[in-house]
Amino acid sequence: MAWVIVNGKFINRTEAKVDIEDRGYQFGDGVYEVIRVYNGVMFTAKEHMDRFSRSADNIGIKLPYTQEQLRNLLDQLIDKNNLRLGIIYLQITRGTAPRNHAFPAANIIPNLVAYTKELEIPTATLHSGVKAVLTEDIRWLRCDIKSLNLLGNSLAKQKAVEHGCYEAIQHRGEVITEGSSSNILLVKDGVVITHPSNQLILKGITKDVILELCAEHRIPVEERSFTIRELEQADELFLTSTTSEVTPIVAVNARQVGRGVPGPLTRRLQSLFKQRIEAQCGSL
Repeated sequence: MAWVIVNGKFINRTEAKVDIEDRGYQFGDGVYEVIRVYNGVMFTAKEHMDRFSRSADNIGIKLPYTQEQLRNLLDQLIDKNNLRLGIIYLQITRGTAPRNHAFPAANIIPNLVAYTKELEIPTATLHSGVKAVLTEDIRWLRCDIKSLNLLGNSLAKQKAVEHGCYEAIQHRGEVITEGSSSNILLVKDGVVITHPSNQLILKGITKDVILELCAEHRIPVEERSFTIRELEQADELFLTSTTSEVTPIVAVNARQVGRGVPGPLTRRLQSLFKQRIEAQCGSL
């Protein structure tokens, strides 16, 4: 039996239902998180909980649980599903109410759900790298909120699929923002360069870990806007995300990045990232 959480209760996944007037279903009125699980332990759980709380607060949804209570529920869910390696998907919506663009009455209770999924470490792509394609960033101006509104991201990802690529790298005019489901970092002359964490991108948990590791190991970092031309001239390029970890990008728009293979600094950061995971969650 696969267990899920629906508003604090553990139920069989086959019995989980969403009302047709849930505001997440009708308006995308909610936020979510995806948390990696290694050896049955949530990786960077506090950081994900903080971002989940911040996203909910930014759209005026009051979480029905404290972070400690929520983390306890998720730990129980991991145990009930005997999850060793995979993810937890966590989502909250403003609740169920008659369809109206304006927020419903204050007494409407948010709907919170969570489920687990087994997911292997993407060893092949981590080793060989992936291809990407450029696409115009058509999303709204609050990408720092991890909103359920992912139509722009989905259209970008579909473009990547149609071009035989793993990821779509988005740009506003000439400025690179982020991937459809990842953050983008380039390496030039030994310096890691990435878009600053503002309202135009999602503040990635994995990216933040990488920036912490760079600081600890004296790897130069510049958090600043960079252009398509700079990306094309990068020595190395990689993406970060909860499920993709630190994945090298070896080609963009069929144009080779650097030497067309994962670069030495990317490899070093992969190794440091694995060490950080093992320090929190045990040997992989």
